[in-house]
Amino acid sequence: MIKVAVLGATGYTALEAIKILLRHPQAEIVAVTSRQEGNTPVSSVHPSLVGRLDRPLEDLTPEEVGSRADCVFSCLPHCASAEIIPKVLAAGAKVIDFSADYRLDDAATYLEWYGHEHPDAGRLGQTVYGLPELFRDRIKGQSLVANPGCYATSAIVPLAPLLKSGLFQTDDIIIDSKSGVSGAGRSPKLMTHFPECNESMSAYNVGRHRHTPEIEQIINRHAATMPSVIFTPQLAPMDRGILSTIYIRPKAPIGEQHVMQMLRDAYAGERFVRIVDHLPGTKDTVDTNFIDITARVVRGRVLLISCEDNLVKGAAGAAVQNFNVLYDLPETTGLL
Repeated sequence: MIKVAVLGATGYTALEAIKILLRHPQAEIVAVTSRQEGNTPVSSVHPSLVGRLDRPLEDLTPEEVGSRADCVFSCLPHCASAEIIPKVLAAGAKVIDFSADYRLDDAATYLEWYGHEHPDAGRLGQTVYGLPELFRDRIKGQSLVANPGCYATSAIVPLAPLLKSGLFQTDDIIIDSKSGVSGAGRSPKLMTHFPECNESMSAYNVGRHRHTPEIEQIINRHAATMPSVIFTPQLAPMDRGILSTIYIRPKAPIGEQHVMQMLRDAYAGERFVRIVDHLPGTKDTVDTNFIDITARVVRGRVLLISCEDNLVKGAAGAAVQNFNVLYDLPETTGLL
């Protein structure tokens, strides 16, 4: 059994990771941590875990975590995660980081978008981006993996193979994404207060959402020129799920079936990417690690439509997929 610790275990993505790990035949949860809840059982914070995991929430040092676990799922906020991870790694554990702390390639970009000096800047640009469909071979053998952002996954997976073809412009990419309220986290906020978000949709962080540089950076690895992205996230009155509509211009007229075939060829054999003919909806992927993608051509512009569960393929499911790659297990273990 592979011993696993979950840091910051009181949040939604941590709960989702715990639920998946509990059915994983090769994983044993040996620690769940929190600085806020005292020594209460994790099931008192997440009642769905009663009778399934009643371990106490502990305030462990990074060294204690690293010595107890083989692999650590860090569900801590940005900046806090990078303060702790170097010590966990030094204690001998592998880490899958759910925060944004190791996704970007340089400290200046991190400072610009996150407003903090990076605590572990030497690892920026050296840490593998944990999207197995694109970087599987690089993930193998690593000690630290940067789990992708939920919005970023919904945009990068459809865009990467098209940009790699060289048939599309990179200076006019528009991404319009709707996300369920769980994407904002468990901490109370005015915008996610029930009377504010129920029966309402609203855009937020227009032009300044932190997944923008992450998306540009990763799709740039598949494009001949640096992409320019306009990304607009919107809050939808549902618990979970992301639906992204992506607009991209071809350099020359292209047919819908050609685009669909490019996507099918790119992801042939990928168990968690489904290229579908119908228009996908968030309910199609809820509680699963699938991302569903289709394409349409409208007035010369290609529309890519993708949907995923923000807590699974957008977070915890992707982390377990990375975990399976790290330990050379079948990638679907615990996820199907």
